[in-house]
Amino acid sequence: MDDIDAWVWWLIGAVGLGIPLVVTAMPEFGMLAVGAVAGAVTAGLGGGVVLQVVVFAAVSVALIAVVRPVATRHRSQRPQLATGIDALKGKQAVVLERVDGSGGRIKLAGEVWSARALDTGRAYEVGEAVDVVEIEGATAVVM
Repeated sequence: MDDIDAWVWWLIGAVGLGIPLVVTAMPEFGMLAVGAVAGAVTAGLGGGVVLQVVVFAAVSVALIAVVRPVATRHRSQRPQLATGIDALKGKQAVVLERVDGSGGRIKLAGEVWSARALDTGRAYEVGEAVDVVEIEGATAVVM
């Protein structure tokens, strides 16, 4: 055992930490593995055992403290690019057939849609521009 350099043990530890990363998909194991690689580099450059452990701990803790909150925030954010019916909300449309609380037709994103007015007492005449507030099934709710 004395003939194996310390950096090799650190790399073995990094691989050992990489296995649970793949199996459990817990990114913390990857951050610890990167810390072990930093310990291997320190050992390869001739750093003592205490320095190796300090570098491993510092890199691991720094990665967990910085990367984990960023990853958590990124995971919880909604996608910036709206697709499908979500992309139609807020768009402008042109009235093709009178739109009131009971119905009508609009041209939205190059397609003809059934529509109804958000305010049931309001009516929009042919040619008027309206804003799409919501999509309910195949009907655009406009104002």
